[in-house]
This record gives sequence, C-alpha cells and structure tokens, in this order.
Amino acid sequence: MTSSSRQRRFLLASAFLFLCSVPGLAQECLDCHGQAGTAVSFKDGSQKDVTIDPAAWAASVHGQGGVGCTDCHADHGEYPHPDLAARSARDYTLANYTSCQACHEEQFKKQLDGVHLKLIAAGNKKAAVCSDCHNPHTQKKVTGDDGKLLPEGRVGIPRTCARCHAAIQAQYLKSVHGKALVDGNPDVPTCIDCHGVHNIPDPRTAAFRLASPRMCADCHTDARKMKKYGLSTQVLRTYVADFHGSTVTLFQRRHPDQMTNKPVCFDCHGIHDIVSKQDPKKGLQVKANLLRTCQKCHPDATTNFPDAWLSHYVPTRDRNPAVYWARVAYQILIPAVVGGMALFVGTDFVRRRIDKRRHVERRHRVDPS
Repeated sequence: MTSSSRQRRFLLASAFLFLCSVPGLAQECLDCHGQAGTAVSFKDGSQKDVTIDPAAWAASVHGQGGVGCTDCHADHGEYPHPDLAARSARDYTLANYTSCQACHEEQFKKQLDGVHLKLIAAGNKKAAVCSDCHNPHTQKKVTGDDGKLLPEGRVGIPRTCARCHAAIQAQYLKSVHGKALVDGNPDVPTCIDCHGVHNIPDPRTAAFRLASPRMCADCHTDARKMKKYGLSTQVLRTYVADFHGSTVTLFQRRHPDQMTNKPVCFDCHGIHDIVSKQDPKKGLQVKANLLRTCQKCHPDATTNFPDAWLSHYVPTRDRNPAVYWARVAYQILIPAVVGGMALFVGTDFVRRRIDKRRHVERRHRVDPS
C-alpha cells in the first residue's frame, strides 16, 4: 500500500469517526452539505459552493476543536433556511465574516486598522476578509503551543496571499527568499514577516517606505542568521551613517507622512524579486548591475561611481584597506589637531595671565603710591 493510499484511508477513517461523534444538528448539516456540488444562488446570478468535505472538516482546527455549524451560522439553525438577504456571493461573505470576532476578537480588532478593511470601507469589495485567507471549513492549525508558526504554516503563507496576489507570489518564489522557503529554510522571511499579519499597513504610504530599512534590519542585523550566509550585520549602521540613510531617518522622525526620494533598501535590492548578491543578472556584487542600480538616481554615474560603495561592510585591513587606513589616520589626526589647538589656546591664556600679573607687579614697584 502506498503512502498516499494509507493517508487517504486515514482521512476517511477520521471522517467516519468524526461523523459518529458530531452532534445531531451538525450531522444533519453534513447530510446535505457533505454532498459534492451543493451550491446556493444569489440575485445577481452568482453562486457560492457550500459543499463541506467531512474529512477536511474533521482535520481542520475548528473541526478538531468541536466548533459547531451554528456557532458561526446562527441564523441557519433551522431547515429550510431563511432566504438569503445578500445580493451576491461576495456580499454574503462580507456580511458574515464578522462571526469570526466571537472567538478571535484580538485578531479581528487588529484587521480593522489593516489595509484590507480600509479598502473595503472605501468601497472595494474584493479586498480580503478573514475567510478569504482562512477557509473556516478546512483551515488547519498553523501555530504550535508556543504560538510560533509551524513549518507547514510558513510554507503555506505565500500560497494564501497568492489567492489575490498571484503575480507577486510568482516573483517571490523565484527570489532568494522564496527559493529558500520552499527548501524548508526557516531563516527567510515570508509575506507576513514584512507586511504583518492582521494589521497589514498600506505599503504604498510614506510611513511604510520610511520604516522599511528597520524592517529589513530585523533579519539582516541578526548575527546568528547572517553568519550562516556570510552576510554583513552592519547593514543598518552603514546605511544610517551615509547621506541616503541619514536623510530617510530624519524624515521618519520629523516628517513621517512625507515621501522622500532618497533610496531605501528595496529601491536598490528589489522588493519581492530579491536575488543573491552573486546573481549575474541582478546581483549587486556584479559591478555592471550595481552601476545600473546607481544610475536610477544618478543617470550621469560613470563606471567608477559604484567604487565608493562599501557593500554595507565596515572597512577593515582586509576589506577596503585604503578606506580603513584613511579612517585610522583621521582618528589620529583630528584629535591631535584639535587637542593641539586646545593646548595652544590653554597655554596662551595662562601665559597672558602670568604676563599681565607681572606687569601689574612691576608698575606697583615703580609707583608705590
């Protein structure tokens, strides 16, 4: 017997045991909704598939948690069901997703500040609500007892977002992050690591753009993670220290709602299509690629223009030795010059005080009156 056959028999057995254990009302629901092809029609001609797979329900987090049908569908406790007031299948979804609040109040409140609910409030009915991301009849547990995402939960996140953002998912899966995620690497970010979970901000705003460097720094300043891949952990420090980063930081503190034309991380490295730095076509370690990137803002940049970029590394004797020794020279020269000037001014002041006092003493000796 193959593993797929054993798995199917296990699911069927689980479904049978589940059906034997559910309350009578739930069993009555599944008598109809367990039949394939069950659908309801709406006034605008749209239909909604209301088939419930007993095996999938039994394996879901709600099925295993003993949630009953009428816990969410309170107005469907009797049969025949009352006439549907919603004009379309989408209107029905938008009218009923609020039932999630009864059990998931914290998550529900967070999404009220998210970009999806703001779009719905503005009249965009296509924006996602709870059930668009979490099918209530099939959703499996995605977090462990410690509240952290399970491996299968992390891998499934891009697929969930792809229900609306398929083109972005295609880019992500080809990126250095997406490829590693598919291979089971727990270190790389998924959609929610950058965009949040329920209180997703609008990525088109100035506030999101200005905050993005610190978002990237969450992973790229982690010494344990970066050591595995030979990447610098000085990305935020070196970025904030240069003209671009210092300007963005200033805007974030004083004008968080104003857009700046100074580059942030994703202007140079990409957004969803980030590649390895050694990638021959887009990797910034390749000088030609780096030059093209610089020319987005500096169209007159010549071949040697990118040589000034230190690749987010602090100069050392081995990496950028010229810059390192110049910095050492300045660290010696500047204190020596300033200290020398301070010593000169101090000794000159003392000398003048001494000379003045001696002059007064001589005058008193000459003219004792």
